[in-house]
Amino acid sequence: MLMLQPAIALVLWSFVIWIWMYATRIPAIRRSGMVLDPTAGRGEQMALLPPRVRWKADNYNNLMEQPTLFYAVALMLAMIGDASNLSLGLAWAYVAVRIAHSLIQTLINKVEVRFGLFAIASLILLFLSCRAGQQILL
Repeated sequence: MLMLQPAIALVLWSFVIWIWMYATRIPAIRRSGMVLDPTAGRGEQMALLPPRVRWKADNYNNLMEQPTLFYAVALMLAMIGDASNLSLGLAWAYVAVRIAHSLIQTLINKVEVRFGLFAIASLILLFLSCRAGQQILL
């Protein structure tokens, strides 16, 4: 069950970003006097908000994408009982890099840095997935 610890940590981090998203978005909507229009295209009105406000929502959306693969792999590894130092280290490294990615995207949004962190996280997840595949298929 140790493998589930990094997974739940990333889930909880996603909720930190969710809270931060609404803590910045709602005041920005009120300040702008925006009247929410249900007929507006998806994201059309939110695009009118300041970038620093949008960055939180962008990151929240990012946390609903690739990390879903991480949750599946972490669950598989937990189910087969893999709590090896290597697998746990990779899982925690993935979480740490995703948190760093979140902080860069929500605070300064330097695309070059974000890309590098995303690439590193992707490689970690690929390696972790290969470990799971190796154990499940062999």
